[in-house]
Amino acid sequence: MNSIQRFLLCSIYSNNLIDSRIPSPILPYLMKKLELEVTFYNNQLASLEDLGLIVIKQNEQDSGTGSANTTCTLTNLGREQIKVVLVGGVFDLLHVGHIHTLKSAKSLGDVLIIVVATDSTVSNLKKNRKIYHDEKSRLELVSSIKFVDKAVIGRKKSIYDTVEFVRPDIIALGYDQTHDEIAMKKNCLDRGLNLDVVRLSSPIPELKSSLIKSELGNSFYDL
Repeated sequence: MNSIQRFLLCSIYSNNLIDSRIPSPILPYLMKKLELEVTFYNNQLASLEDLGLIVIKQNEQDSGTGSANTTCTLTNLGREQIKVVLVGGVFDLLHVGHIHTLKSAKSLGDVLIIVVATDSTVSNLKKNRKIYHDEKSRLELVSSIKFVDKAVIGRKKSIYDTVEFVRPDIIALGYDQTHDEIAMKKNCLDRGLNLDVVRLSSPIPELKSSLIKSELGNSFYDL
């Protein structure tokens, strides 16, 4: 598989990771990521369909743009060609430690999905934890990192509901996250999800959001 084919499979997966049974149009998404000729994309997508890796559906013409409202979904075979890595966290105050960790996670696969904890989840886990950014703002912060393929807000009930939604191949845990790898893998298997759980290291483990907040407090936001 060449790099363009892998790029397209990863893009189709990420584009369809939405709360809807109807896939999103793929061409606008691709054009935002890499502005190439529509004809080129159409030919490449047709080739992937011939290989049995995707299913293409042509909807009615979009009168606003004049381009076909094409949607694509991965077949089981197509999904097997890419490796999806999931990382979860709060991401209230991004720092270089996060960047190192997320880059390490991205190196494990083809697609990096970030799950941002909901405000209610954070509040329930740590009652006295001060959160400066709400979940939508934290989602925007993480989404702005160029090597993050997709960021989503986690499910409110359970982390495993989110894992079922993403269906990753790997869950990458931060070096200081409290989840137990063995227990997490077992809970995933109980839900029919056969995946790997790995623990990431950090070159600067002493750098933590909580310590930064403790040292700077509100003064940081008054600069």
